[in-house]
Amino acid sequence: MTSSSTQRTRQALAAIEAAGDEGRRIFTRVYADAALQAAEAADARAARGIALGPLDGRIVSVKDLFDVAGEPTTAGSALLRSAPPAEQDALAVRRLRAAGAVVIGKTNMTEFAFSGIGINPHYGTPGNARDGARIPGGSSCGAGVSVARGMAEIAIGSDTGGSIRIPAALNGVTGFKPTQARVPRTGAYPLSFTLDTVGPLAASVQDCAQADAVLSGCEWTPLPARSVGGLRLGVPRGLLFAQTEDAVQQAFDSALSAISAAGARVRDMALDEWLVAPAQVQERGTITAAEAAHIHRAVLAQAPEAIDPLVLGRIRGGEAIAAAHYVGMLQARAALLPALDAQLEDVDALVLPTVPFVAPAIEALRDDAAFIRTNLLALRNPSVFNFYDLPALSLPIAQPASALPAGLMVVGRRGRDRDLLAIGAALQGLPALAA
Repeated sequence: MTSSSTQRTRQALAAIEAAGDEGRRIFTRVYADAALQAAEAADARAARGIALGPLDGRIVSVKDLFDVAGEPTTAGSALLRSAPPAEQDALAVRRLRAAGAVVIGKTNMTEFAFSGIGINPHYGTPGNARDGARIPGGSSCGAGVSVARGMAEIAIGSDTGGSIRIPAALNGVTGFKPTQARVPRTGAYPLSFTLDTVGPLAASVQDCAQADAVLSGCEWTPLPARSVGGLRLGVPRGLLFAQTEDAVQQAFDSALSAISAAGARVRDMALDEWLVAPAQVQERGTITAAEAAHIHRAVLAQAPEAIDPLVLGRIRGGEAIAAAHYVGMLQARAALLPALDAQLEDVDALVLPTVPFVAPAIEALRDDAAFIRTNLLALRNPSVFNFYDLPALSLPIAQPASALPAGLMVVGRRGRDRDLLAIGAALQGLPALAA
């Protein structure tokens, strides 16, 4: 990087300030003084030839479900504005600080992380980075916009059903959902014990990989060099391509043609039997809803009227799920994971659209039915791979400046996160997927 951390931090803070009310919808808190102090310390280390890790001096935002010592963690809810302050930083935040990252602020989110749209009636809705009248994608809405608008270089979000990859796709940045066990969730306000993951959004796979090393507590080493030539990529035609808008389908086809031209071996795969199974298993209620109803049981008993009605409806749905059904879902999932693993043995990764549409107008989703329908479709593709606990990237597809962003999802094998990141970095070296 040619400019100092202090210079870049001042520029990021200036961008937040210049955005006015919109900046306050993107960030729920900004740590201007602390960020500048951290940036100056990073520059002083750099002048002495010292680096604490790959994120030393990098500007990072964190989603407002991660604890920061001394302040309440709101998780996007008005109910938690006056919650007791956190006693210590979340483990992810502690690791970021120890690695020299400049934590610039906390980003806005869907209430309790329970929607893929990104609308928040309590703290305001950040507009899409490309068109402020359109949705940002959720639930890590402020995270995606903060990176796309140059207010942070890396954002830390959470992903239970697509909440990193959806805003990454709709705002034209890179997002990485790791295998769940890779990054501890200590100090992160939960939505689903079974499905929550923690990961980064950034301008590139390289930045995501470096952030992943810090978050996972691993020593940073460069990603293995991979070539697009010879990659074995599967395209799961069928269910996950239904209702794909023409603009997204065209962008995907163009990217796939470029990948094939670069020498990758791309083939269609008939996987609908396994890809439809998560919806079938959860037809009478979802794992997330059941666990959310438990997590929020005190709020539901005390002040349910203070919750966004669209979020409340999803949590309430979990109250009606019988214990036998919940246990049955977990058992069915345990049996399905190795079944899909077996189908993926002969490919390095799957590729498909992250979200089957470009960002719609916020105004178009004022109607509850339209919101619910759009939310389900936004979550459809990414949530399948939370269910199967497979690491997944969303890469921005190169588009004309006039086009709205679309994302290419690249799905790897469980526990082989760095292999997937290496594949993603190779793909992002193509002009069709250049960061």
